[in-house]
Amino acid sequence: MTSQYIYCSCQNGAQHVLKNEILSVWPTFRTAFSRPGFVTFKVPADFPANSLPTLNLKSTFARTSGIGLGKITNDDQTEMVQQLVAELPLEQLPTLKHVHVWQRDPVLPGNRDFEPGRNELTDKIASEIAAKLQAINLSTDPSNTSTAALASANRIAKADEAILDVIMVEPNQWWFGWHQATTTVSRWPGGIYSIRLPEHAVSRAYLKMAEALQWARLPIAAQDVVAEIGSAPGGSCQILLENDFKVIGIDPAQMHTSLLEHPNFTHVRHKAAEMRRSGFSNIKWIMSDSNVVPNYTLDSVEHIVTRDDINIRGMLLTLKLTNWELAKELPQYLDRIRSWGYQYIRTRQLAFNRREICVAVMKSRAIRRIKRRRKKQRS
Repeated sequence: MTSQYIYCSCQNGAQHVLKNEILSVWPTFRTAFSRPGFVTFKVPADFPANSLPTLNLKSTFARTSGIGLGKITNDDQTEMVQQLVAELPLEQLPTLKHVHVWQRDPVLPGNRDFEPGRNELTDKIASEIAAKLQAINLSTDPSNTSTAALASANRIAKADEAILDVIMVEPNQWWFGWHQATTTVSRWPGGIYSIRLPEHAVSRAYLKMAEALQWARLPIAAQDVVAEIGSAPGGSCQILLENDFKVIGIDPAQMHTSLLEHPNFTHVRHKAAEMRRSGFSNIKWIMSDSNVVPNYTLDSVEHIVTRDDINIRGMLLTLKLTNWELAKELPQYLDRIRSWGYQYIRTRQLAFNRREICVAVMKSRAIRRIKRRRKKQRS
């Protein structure tokens, strides 16, 4: 394999922040081709190629990444599929169990009715490529009719499976490469949790919280009490209730009627700083997605979690980057959270976020391990 570059997809507009972030961790990399929402990096020739498939970029802003194999430019989609499969160095790759096809973000999520993720066109292209790969596998070994010979199209991969990525950078320009599924998000097509906004959702916050829960994998049990700071009009609370949590919405603004009628929902029409201490006694998890600058969000949360008589196990916090310069302050924000006694922290700009990041917080990994042990004991 002669290629020595990696690609990353990100939110439209985040590419400059992503470049700075990657180069701060990997100073020997060099930026190459990029477009809004898609960035490539040249990797030094002496960089161990066998480490690239599982390389952890330690990035908040990279939605997904992989090893570049090439690009195709053509105005005929059928010819592009044929050319792509013909150019794949299959003899140098592990068995490709999945084909993931996605488009780079043309605009910010939520703009012009655009939402990231699979669509009819990407699924069609993925199916056509997968069918050709299956034909090649069967022609190589006609007796192999097992699922090992098949490549699935735009489906969630299993851990450690090899995935062919096809990024539609332009309608007539596709870049392609591959990666190994080593994390939860690397198993998703394009690093995007596949969900569409249901008709009953009262806001896009429903999508953001649905993705955040799937990414963070916080060990929240059924009937745990979860508080959301800045809950109005209630999109996030809806998905929390659908997960069978008891939800307290903290917001002086009015909540949607459907929330107020739910038996597991309680509305506190105050700011978090105005709540009495007793109001937090049963709360185990905090969510916050307030439309304010990061330090204001952290002020509100700090007021709660630093009380000796309150035990918050973990949090999902949305930090709004009102300008991209605030991305430089991320280490300071995380240090502030650690000062509250929370040592397990992860960050990600989720696909359904806009100019903001999600921070998943727990006091320790032990909380997750305890829940896993309980599941095993019940089974």
